[in-house]
Amino acid sequence: MTFLDKLKNQILIGDGAMGTLLYSFGVDTCSEELNLSQSEQIQNIHRAYIDAGADVIQTHTYAANYLKLQRYGLEDSVKEINSAAVRNAKKAAQSNAYVLGTIGGNRGIKTSSITIEEIKRSFREQLYCLLMEGVDGLLFETFYDLEELETVLTIARKETKLPIITQVSLSEPGFLHDRTPVNDALKRLEGLGADVVGLNCRLGPHHMLLALEQVEIPKHAFLSAYPNASLPTYTDGKFHYEGDADYFQKSAQSFRNEGVRLLGGCCGTTPDHIRGFAAELKNSTPVTEKVVKLKKEKIVVESPPKREYAPLQEIVKERPSVIVELDPPRKLDTTKFFEGAKALKEAGIDSITLADNSLATVRISNESLGYLLKSELGMRPLIHIACRDRNIIGLQSHLMGLHTLGMNDVLAITGDPARVGDFPGASSVYDVSSFELIQMIKQMNEGLSFSGKDLGQKTAFSVAGAFNPNVRSVEKAVKRLEKKIEYGADYFISQPVFSEEKLIEVYENTKHLNAPIYIGLMPLTGSKNAEFLHNEVPGIKIADSIRERMSRLSDNPLEAAREGVAITKSLIDTALDLFNGIYLITPFLRYELTAELAAYANQRASEIRRASYAKNTIF
Repeated sequence: MTFLDKLKNQILIGDGAMGTLLYSFGVDTCSEELNLSQSEQIQNIHRAYIDAGADVIQTHTYAANYLKLQRYGLEDSVKEINSAAVRNAKKAAQSNAYVLGTIGGNRGIKTSSITIEEIKRSFREQLYCLLMEGVDGLLFETFYDLEELETVLTIARKETKLPIITQVSLSEPGFLHDRTPVNDALKRLEGLGADVVGLNCRLGPHHMLLALEQVEIPKHAFLSAYPNASLPTYTDGKFHYEGDADYFQKSAQSFRNEGVRLLGGCCGTTPDHIRGFAAELKNSTPVTEKVVKLKKEKIVVESPPKREYAPLQEIVKERPSVIVELDPPRKLDTTKFFEGAKALKEAGIDSITLADNSLATVRISNESLGYLLKSELGMRPLIHIACRDRNIIGLQSHLMGLHTLGMNDVLAITGDPARVGDFPGASSVYDVSSFELIQMIKQMNEGLSFSGKDLGQKTAFSVAGAFNPNVRSVEKAVKRLEKKIEYGADYFISQPVFSEEKLIEVYENTKHLNAPIYIGLMPLTGSKNAEFLHNEVPGIKIADSIRERMSRLSDNPLEAAREGVAITKSLIDTALDLFNGIYLITPFLRYELTAELAAYANQRASEIRRASYAKNTIF
């Protein structure tokens, strides 16, 4: 009798985890390779699940594709590993269990990390290897991204008439990462030809059952469920799962009542867990009708708090605007920092921008200083957020904190790598790129976390993107700006520019954009400063003529600083003819320089407005 014929009339028991079981035995490398080097061990685990009552086992090939094997230098062993895995499973099963060829999902919640074309190529290679070895069916499991699963299912359905099981993984009961209701997702998979649709991984029995309460019994397919043993615990440098087999056995009838016909286990489960399922349900009659608790999507009703200020992108569209970067101190004494902030406030700036450990150098948290600027001085902080120091969890928590404190202006940046800073041995996280960070922030403005969870309220962030015009091809840099606009950037803040020619080049290449630009300007403090910036700081290039001017004053620090201010004032004159936004960068907390330049920029802006008004007034 075929696998699908059996499912028509009885519940079948699947096997449990292979990877986490091997990990618990001390395997901490590519466990799929053990199909070759430790085939007897793999076969023994398969047999243990069959002895526990499994009717269906899966090949140990979850991560045996090109994209995942290349992490271990095994990308050329796809065929060898998959073929061996099927042989191992068949040898263990003999005629006592069906063998499913398993293929796992590649994308997590970062869907842009792998392209669909890469997924197609990798999938086809693994698929053909499994089919050539004569599996009884295919199991596509742990797919967080519905687009990926629909893509591979469509390919597989054209290549084979074998039974196909498709299982999605949920970040929260009821919805996929992209907020597709789980019932809708399973219907879509059924429509594309899946014979069994269901859930696996991520959730334990409790939450998986909550999700299944929202799932209708399919009309042309069957339901499956492979819950995790529990949430993982991390102890003494190792992950482990604590869910016991008795708990699984007690939940078995509940899975039957939700219409599940294929029931197995995922991460952390062992033969004992499967024995518990089998003791309750093996050969039992499936449920054909159920009452479904369909939940409608509830996305944020509550509006965000009103902003205290108009967004900077709106201000700079209406009039010239000046913002100033004042780096948080490297030491705990903040006296000079707040003296500078007060001076800049008197100069009439629109915002103080606060870097996020620039050049990977440890500084006081920009969030804490931003809050003090806002609460004690009534100033508007613009908080830089680097991808370098926080993972996805930390970034979202940080953003939620900024929202709670009423700081709505942020600049999303990649961040200088850790190796350039104070602690070259520190890790650079880079869970997301600056593009994905912008996307994350704008998704929070819709009331959703990056994983698609409802935040209960919409944030009101105004998001700036970084722009480096000091590159060989400004056209390529502008392409990045266009991409950032697609991801949700509201406006841009540029690296410092040190020549009028570069200002004009930037203007000509960006005038078509519908997002305004704050053009970066930084006063040089001397010849050494100019040479350091030009030769050692990424993203900054200074014209030879400017460096020569500073070099002539290398023995006179006071005059050199004045010359730096004079150069910047000349650049402000040109910049205000081309851009409404001026972004002044304070060197070494020399706030008196940027305060003077801010006052000058505001004065020039007033003169431009008056001249424009006079020109357009009809007497």
